[in-house]
Amino acid sequence: SYAGFEMMQKQYTNPKILILNVELELKSEKENAEVRITDPGDYQSIVDAEWQIIYEKLDKCVESGAQIILSKLPIGDLATQYFADRGLFCAGRVDAADLKRVAQATGGHMQSTVNDLTPEVLGECGEFEERQVGDERYNVFTKCTNAKTATIVLRGGSEQFIEESHRSIHDALMIVKRGLMSARVVAGGGAIEMEVSKFLREYARTIMGKQQLIVSAFAKALEVVPRQLCENAGFDATTVLNELRQSHALAADVGRWSGVDMNNEGICNTMESGVWEPAVNKINSYSAAAEAACVILSIDETVRNPQSEQPGAAAGGMTMQQQNQKMSQAMGGRGLAGMMGRGGGRGVRRLK
Repeated sequence: SYAGFEMMQKQYTNPKILILNVELELKSEKENAEVRITDPGDYQSIVDAEWQIIYEKLDKCVESGAQIILSKLPIGDLATQYFADRGLFCAGRVDAADLKRVAQATGGHMQSTVNDLTPEVLGECGEFEERQVGDERYNVFTKCTNAKTATIVLRGGSEQFIEESHRSIHDALMIVKRGLMSARVVAGGGAIEMEVSKFLREYARTIMGKQQLIVSAFAKALEVVPRQLCENAGFDATTVLNELRQSHALAADVGRWSGVDMNNEGICNTMESGVWEPAVNKINSYSAAAEAACVILSIDETVRNPQSEQPGAAAGGMTMQQQNQKMSQAMGGRGLAGMMGRGGGRGVRRLK
């Protein structure tokens, strides 16, 4: 944090927002500039010119009427203290993606210069507040004029937990998006699987031959979804599945949407409970499952190496015993003595 950060106001109502791509920091000359002076007093005028440039930029930001100043580039100690003394809030080194979202939500426009700042380039929102969440500080913009999105902050004890939560939320959002696009939904909680399974069992009785077994197996496989839901919730899967089969078999219209009741350990009308799933998702899931099963059934032969499946198998498909035999043959069949030769010599002395 820069000097003067604690002095800045942390909350605003109906503020104007200025978004910049300008560096508001006093730095030395970047290039290898050479200035020759004849009078030592001229050196002070050069230093004053650098300060005058930065102060002109800060004055123009204040005169624009903005209370919130965000910049993609650094905002130094001088600018932070300058804005804090005048009751403004500033933040530098803001990520480009965050600035883009803020600009879209507030109606502002990013500026690459502080000259000619008009009210049209400023954004606005209903409430602004900087909040401390854990070790991080977040700038929260609410009641934005053009906001069509929201930010979800995920926090957890481990990175794995956060990633799992992120995937779950992403899947839920994509399901809602797909539901809005397709405009057709079915009841979740295993209700649609049990209804399709009942229909396939009845259809299988009208088929002669081995195809009846295939359709019946497909119907049985669909019951895995409600069974897994029961196991995840700690319910008795056998009892709940029996209740679901009875409900779907006896009440054709009323029990059509009977699914697993995750709150009361039983069954309920999941359509009335608001547990919905896009119909297009279910169609795609059934199609993908059927295609995967057909691919597996089309494989009529597999190739495997039995030696590589034995314990202690090394690279090349040889077991440890085969490796020892090969090493012994390379050493002459007599261990270390075989390496010395098969004749009646006396080891190394034969070299003389």
